[in-house]
Amino acid sequence: MSKPTSIISFFSETRLHTESICKPLEIEDYVVQPIVDVSPPKWHLGHTTWFFEQFILKPFKPNYKCFDEDYAFVFNSYYENVGKRVLRTDRGNLSRPGVKQIYDYRNYVTEEIKSFLENNISKEIEEVLLIGIHHEKQHQELLLTDIKYILGHNPLFPKYNDSFIENPIQNFDQEWIDIKEGIYEIGHSQKLEFCYDNELGRHKVYLNPYSISNKLTTNAEYLEFIDAGGYKDFNLWHSEAWDWANKNQVAMPMYWHKIENQWHHYTLQGLKKLDLEAPLAHISYYEAFAYAQWKGCRLPTEFEWEIASNRFEWGSRWEWTESAYLPYPGYSKPEGAIGEYNGKFMVNQKVLRGGSVATSSFHTRPTYRNFFHPNLRWQFNGIRLAK
Repeated sequence: MSKPTSIISFFSETRLHTESICKPLEIEDYVVQPIVDVSPPKWHLGHTTWFFEQFILKPFKPNYKCFDEDYAFVFNSYYENVGKRVLRTDRGNLSRPGVKQIYDYRNYVTEEIKSFLENNISKEIEEVLLIGIHHEKQHQELLLTDIKYILGHNPLFPKYNDSFIENPIQNFDQEWIDIKEGIYEIGHSQKLEFCYDNELGRHKVYLNPYSISNKLTTNAEYLEFIDAGGYKDFNLWHSEAWDWANKNQVAMPMYWHKIENQWHHYTLQGLKKLDLEAPLAHISYYEAFAYAQWKGCRLPTEFEWEIASNRFEWGSRWEWTESAYLPYPGYSKPEGAIGEYNGKFMVNQKVLRGGSVATSSFHTRPTYRNFFHPNLRWQFNGIRLAK
C-alpha cells in the first residue's frame, strides 16, 4: 500500500480504516469491557473522534459547534488539562450514547475536519493533525487487541473474521547476529517523517559487543520452557514476577488452552490447534525475562535492538526489551494536554520495539518506543533473545 499523497487523504483513510475494523462486530460487542485495560470498541470510536474535536476543531475552527457538549466528559481518556472524565473502569457501563449516535458523531467530526482542511492550514495545525492521525492508528491496534480479548474470553470462542492473519511463519533458520562494540547514535532525527516526542533527543550510546537473534521465539520453543517446568522454577523469575505468576495462576501464555491433552490457542479466526512454528505472542515482560534466563540468554536493551534492527525482520510482534521507559537526554515535555501524551508515563514501564500484526500501516519505524507495564500481555508481545 502506498502512502496517501496528502494529509487530507491520510486523515480520511485512517478514519475509514477504524470503522472497517469494527464491521465484523455484533452490536453487543461494542459495549463490553471485561478488564480495566480493555476498552469497549464504541469508546475507541468516540475517543478518537473527540481527539480531533478537542485539539483541532475547538481551538482552531471559527464558530465551531460541538456535536454534543457532554461527549468531552465521556470520551476524554487521561488528559487532566482538558477537564474531568468518566473513570477508565466505568467505560463499559455506558449503554448511552448508543453505537449509532457515536457513528453519527464520527461522521460529523470527520466532515468538519475535512471542510476545515480545504483551507490553508498552519504548520501548528498540521502537526496536531498528524498526532491525531497517528493517535487513531494506535487505537486501531488497541481496537483489534481489545476485540480479541473480548471474544477470546467468551467461553464460545467466537471468531472475529476469517481474513486476519496473526501468525506469520518465519521461514528461515535461527542465527545470531554479532554487533561490534562501539559508540552508536540512537533516536529519531525528525528530518522528514513523523515521530513522537519520546523518540527525540537523538544521542550517542556506548554498546558492548553483543549478539541478537535474527528470529523471534516460536510457540514450539516456548512450549519446551513450559514442559521443562519454567513456570514452577522460582530461580528464573524476578521476585515481583514470581508473586504475580502465583497470585494470578499464570502457567502459559494468554489465549493458550490445553484441551484433551492437545494445545490450542485462540486467534481472531477462532480457536485453533497451537501453531508450533508461529512466533510466540501475548506474554508479559515477566515471562519473557524468565524464558531468557532459562535459555541462558537475556533480552536486548532498546538501544541494542535499534542498532541491529536493519539486520533482521521485525513487525509481527512487539518485542520486550530490558530497557525501562525513560526520557532521552534533553527531552522536554510539550506544554498543555499534548504534553500528557508520552512524558507522564515514564515510570514503572518497559519499552517494546518493532510493531505487530495489529499495528496499522505507516505507523512503525525503528525508533518507535512502545511502552507497557511488565505484567501486561493482551497485546501481540513476543521475544527476541540476545546474549
